[in-house]
Amino acid sequence: MARSRLHELSEHGVSVWIDSLSREMLETGELKRLIQEDAVVGVTSNPTIFEKALSTGDWYDEQLRAELEHLDDTKQVFFALAVEDIKRACDVLRPVWDRTNGIDGFVSIEVDPDLAYERDATFAQAQELHELVDRPNVYIKIPATAPGVGAIEDSIAAGRAINVTLIFSLERYAEVVEAYIRGLERLVAAGGDPTHVLSVASFFVSRVDTEADRRLEEIGRTDLQGRLAVDNAKLAYQHYLGAFAGPRWEALAAAGARPQRCLWASTSTKNPAYRDVLYVEDLIGQDTVNTMPLETISAFQDHGVVRDTLTEGVDEAHALLPELEAAGIDYDDVTETLEHEGVQKFSDSFAHLLSGIDAKRAILA
Repeated sequence: MARSRLHELSEHGVSVWIDSLSREMLETGELKRLIQEDAVVGVTSNPTIFEKALSTGDWYDEQLRAELEHLDDTKQVFFALAVEDIKRACDVLRPVWDRTNGIDGFVSIEVDPDLAYERDATFAQAQELHELVDRPNVYIKIPATAPGVGAIEDSIAAGRAINVTLIFSLERYAEVVEAYIRGLERLVAAGGDPTHVLSVASFFVSRVDTEADRRLEEIGRTDLQGRLAVDNAKLAYQHYLGAFAGPRWEALAAAGARPQRCLWASTSTKNPAYRDVLYVEDLIGQDTVNTMPLETISAFQDHGVVRDTLTEGVDEAHALLPELEAAGIDYDDVTETLEHEGVQKFSDSFAHLLSGIDAKRAILA
């Protein structure tokens, strides 16, 4: 097999994941092709992704008919369909999980977004989804709201692998890292084995530029546009390097714990004026994950440039936040807005998805 740009990216410490999953990808062998040809070693999914998958073609109709014979609750029907996809994708990626000693080869499924502000209910569903999928290489996605952070700690303490999603701010990211470490400490104190209790922290990228650039446009500071998303991620990585070092972490590592890797999400470029692989090229560093849509994977294979970039320009990144504040951009408001919008978008997609299942129910009936 020819050595591709994405294989080269992997050699620089970046695990290539894809941010889509569908029954069609599984049935046609597209997922297997992505693993073989595009160095894909993980899959993420969310309500928006499943909404698109379910609305296209008749790939789910056979199972949907069967589920509707014994299930009335539309959410239960959805999770039955989704869990089947996740199980099959986990099986496809199991050799990757084995080969990487449980670092990669994961497939993610998200909890009900309507539970984003309910700690106990989120934890309960995370437990339930782990048991339903029943695969060692499944991540349960929990949004990094304030209540979600508590559910993340509880889930890690219960020995579950968690993909923390919808992280926008450095402050919230620090809380997520602390929740992971505390969860591991609770697990180890209770006699548990942390060896396969992994986690990734999904830091959203392009949406940060979209919101910050809009505000900068309004105040006439276009000179600062296109910087916050990458610099924000670079500062997060600096926190990662510090958090997973020193005596506290070394005690956990000695028990078999492994660091919670940074995952760069929302990496398609929304602004056509920016390079279409910007959020891949500028965030290349060791022990990270980049989850990409299909179009970004294709673009990087065609013209992506691989060079270690994640630890470059850190001083400039530190200087950017005060510069934005002086210009009148409230960083905390930007990230809080994005978190609320992110939760709402997933909730809206989930509602549309359930409506689509109800519509299919009527047609199939």
